[in-house]
Amino acid sequence: MSTPEHRGVTAIADALRAAGLPEAAAGIRFLDDDVRTAAAAAEAIGVPVGAIANSLVFVADGSPLLVLTSGDHRADTTKLAALVGVTEVGKATPAFVREHTGQAIGGVAPIGHPAPLRTLVDSHLERYPVVWAAAGHPKSVFPTTYADLVTLTGGTAARVGVEEDDPSS
Repeated sequence: MSTPEHRGVTAIADALRAAGLPEAAAGIRFLDDDVRTAAAAAEAIGVPVGAIANSLVFVADGSPLLVLTSGDHRADTTKLAALVGVTEVGKATPAFVREHTGQAIGGVAPIGHPAPLRTLVDSHLERYPVVWAAAGHPKSVFPTTYADLVTLTGGTAARVGVEEDDPSS
């Protein structure tokens, strides 16, 4: 599928190629509608919601923290604070997200930011052979793997979801 020209999407495609993942760059999809939620992205692509890697930016003691959660998990901010050794993790404003990622909420890619971000990658994503992440625009996604997400972001694999404390999940 060809991708319409968009500065953010082009930057992500370039970053994927530079990271040695030309297949991920070639797999970028530009969808008909915004997919600002995991459920919308999963429906548009035709995959389980858990195979969507949500890029969530938090404020961790004043610094940005990128958390890539499985679409079927909600991040536990208390758990995140303990994982990164900070006192408080809270919701970031849209301006904070744009300042630290260069991208708008709903289209934040796991890569392509002005500077590297401290990143946690939900280990639940490892259950899926292919995961989908935003590609720099609310209508764009790209396919990758859990292992490639960890490598691409320089992130740390972690159990970040509220539901993971429930043995039935």
